Amino acid sequence: MLVDDHQILLDGIKSLLEDHPYYDAVADADDAESALRMLKLHPFDILITDLNLPGKSGLDLVSEVRKSNADIKIIALSMIDEEHVIKDVLKAGVNGYILKKATHDDLVRALDKVMEDKVFLSDEISELLVNNLKNPTPESMLTERELEILRLIVQEYTNKRIAEALFISERTVETHRKNLFRKTGAESLVGLIKFALENKLV
Repeated sequence: MLVDDHQILLDGIKSLLEDHPYYDAVADADDAESALRMLKLHPFDILITDLNLPGKSGLDLVSEVRKSNADIKIIALSMIDEEHVIKDVLKAGVNGYILKKATHDDLVRALDKVMEDKVFLSDEISELLVNNLKNPTPESMLTERELEILRLIVQEYTNKRIAEALFISERTVETHRKNLFRKTGAESLVGLIKFALENKLV
């Protein structure tokens, strides 16, 4: 099943798979809601989805599908090559991630790999993740929760207000604050805010 809001891309993938002996594009949808309705009615072996969809995102679609179907193989086919997005989608449960500039061979390799219960990342995505491990960006150094707390600190939230806003304990907030100082190398609140602003994290 294919999910993308660009008909030309849907037609292109269908055309690529037309003569393939094992794979056949048997259904398509242009948004997540339509895809979810179809997935409830029909069994599919593989779901290939874009991430930028009208309404619910492709990430939302992956998360919802994974709650009810552990067996379907999911491949994200996207133009997005940002590390935090890739990590979020992998955490949500995709089996493969390839860029839309991928070749026909890349797509078939991805299909083959995921059907063997392996994870497939296109060469560009693998290289990006490896490079960011070697040379971490300020954003990739911090967890999503730490980024949330950093943004609230910049807005002059107290530990108590942060705890209330995020539904966590003040002790947990304090632990995250200590981690933020340690990871950023900041020695004061001003230094922490300066780090956030200089690295465009807020």
